[in-house]
Amino acid sequence: MGASYYQFCPVAKTMELLDERWTMLVVRELVGGDRHFNDLRRGLPRMSPTLLSKRLQHLVAAGVAERHKAGAEVRYRLSPAGRELAPIVSALGEWGIRWIGHLGDQDLDPKILLWDMHHRVDHDAVPAGRTVIQFQFPAVAAAQRNWWLVLTPTDADVCDADPGFDVAVRVTADLRSMIEVWLGDLEWSDALRSGAVDIQGPEDLRRGVPAWFKLISFADVPRPARPERTVGVPAATP
Repeated sequence: MGASYYQFCPVAKTMELLDERWTMLVVRELVGGDRHFNDLRRGLPRMSPTLLSKRLQHLVAAGVAERHKAGAEVRYRLSPAGRELAPIVSALGEWGIRWIGHLGDQDLDPKILLWDMHHRVDHDAVPAGRTVIQFQFPAVAAAQRNWWLVLTPTDADVCDADPGFDVAVRVTADLRSMIEVWLGDLEWSDALRSGAVDIQGPEDLRRGVPAWFKLISFADVPRPARPERTVGVPAATP
């Protein structure tokens, strides 16, 4: 539990549990269902394993999450009480995509982007068999420049090293533009037309790539008509 606000208000009592750094992002990762510890780490790559373990222990102790062990395998999932947080996580995301418009360069992480994309593959749309997409982000550090998604009609995996399979499609992109596509701020067609995103491969596969992914769940949230009202960005001075 976090520090006490010493108030009987249920909002204050809830925030004593949930407003510790990373806690709501752990809940966000658990909203999708069961998760292994290492899967949670991949979704939260900048969170230390020690802190992740501590936050999970707190959530389990508070009755928000459950720890299930079968042999050597341990999985975490939200409890019934924790599942009631799903619409709150969704509401926070919707508010954020409407009003927190600015992304700093340090917010642009290809690992998080590809991990999110692999969770939202439309398996009914991908070709039969195994399809490998290589993503290249030329402007980022060499260690994070190349990524691979291995897709089948039933599974998806993300790799930060060459998995050794033939690449069917190569996507070369400006990282910021690719994230804007994923967030719904930039249409695939506009990104391709401008050259910010380039797809190379057989024509049928090249044209199919955008349909293989369901954009982030907040992509369809309406944005405000006046971007200058964005929270956290100082208004221009005359």
